[in-house]
Order: sequence, then C-alpha cells, then structure tokens
Amino acid sequence: MDQRTYNQYCATARTLDLVGERWTLLLVRELLTGPKRFGDLQKSLRGLGTGLLAARLKHLEQEGLAHKVTLPPPARTPAYALTEAGRELGPAVLALARWGAKWAMGGRRDGEAFHPGWAVLAMEAFFDAGAAAGVRAVYEFRVGDEVFHVRVDDGSVDAGHGPDPRPDVVVETSENVFAELADGRSGLADKIASGEATASGDRDALRLLGTLFRRPTPAERMPAQDA
Repeated sequence: MDQRTYNQYCATARTLDLVGERWTLLLVRELLTGPKRFGDLQKSLRGLGTGLLAARLKHLEQEGLAHKVTLPPPARTPAYALTEAGRELGPAVLALARWGAKWAMGGRRDGEAFHPGWAVLAMEAFFDAGAAAGVRAVYEFRVGDEVFHVRVDDGSVDAGHGPDPRPDVVVETSENVFAELADGRSGLADKIASGEATASGDRDALRLLGTLFRRPTPAERMPAQDA
C-alpha cells in the first residue's frame, strides 16, 4: 500500500504522514493500554477489515511505532505493542479525547460501537490531579465481560485492563448502563440507587470517585446566531 504524504517540511504534517490515515490513530489508542493480539484489535475495531488491519499494523511496524511481541505466560501468543516512539503519542491521544468530549461527542448515534475498555484511556484523559492530591485508592470496574481498574496515588493515575488484586472499590454494571455513565447522561449514584449498578468497598473512596474524574462540559462548535 502506497503511503500518502502532505509533502510539507513541517512537524505536524510529518506526524500526520505517519498516523493520519484512517484507523491508524485508533490502533495507537488500542495499543496505548498494552500489547494486543490481532484478534483483540479486530474485536475492538469493528468495521476495520482483516486486510486493512494487517496493512495498518505493517505500516506502524515499518515506521518504528509498533513491533511484534510474545505475551507472557500463560498466553504465550504473538501480539503487537508500541515502541517508545509510539507510546509518546499518548499525550496527543488523550488531548484529542478531551477535545472530543467537549466539542465532538454529543449523544450516541445508532449503530455506533462502544467498548467499556475504552474507559481505561478516558479515565486518564479526564483525571483531575488537583482533586486527587493526597488521595490513594484503587477502583475496579466490572462492566459486562470486561474488567479494568484505576489506581489513584496522590495526584497521579494509572489505569489498566484486568482486575486489581486489592481494589478499594468495585463497581459492577452492564455495558449499556456504563455507556450512559460515560456520556454524562447519568451519575453513578443514580444508577446505584436504581439498582442498575452496584458498588462495594470503601465508602469514602466511593464518594471521592465523582470528584477525581471530570468530563469536560459539552459545548457547541458553531457560534450562536444573533436573533
């Protein structure tokens, strides 16, 4: 597959030459949370055909942004992981997520895929370090078949897939309910009160949860028209 170029001696243009093709930056998003097998990427990126996925991965390898690895036991299967250069795209991806939450999201459209695991990066994007000063807590989320966790440690955050061995709070709910929480239409306290979600563990840590992660207030891209 021929690589298109903007043919500009500009850092922004050169970066877009590398990751500006459709699906490429979403592949980076998936790999930012850890190595993924080819099948894992197919599952998360519905609509991306097998051939195009293989081509995009090959492109990332050739450009030094990703490489093949073998997952540790018990899996011991081939996977893809980001290189140092690929991982340093993380802040840019998080900044795009914050911008998108404010200016691009709106409600969920018919047919749009949603994976609770995408919240792993969203938690880092929306983390309020100031509100987390002095806070040390581990939150585990069990959403449908997916499990992920967030560790807060005195103003820093570390989110990842899978369970945590010693969570302070465990939140359980369905994928659809979690999607409503993710887009800000509902609060966790309301879902717990209605029985659509459950939470167990340290009550003080649970009360802090809503203050540690702040989704940007949605705004209209088009300026208001004068009457």
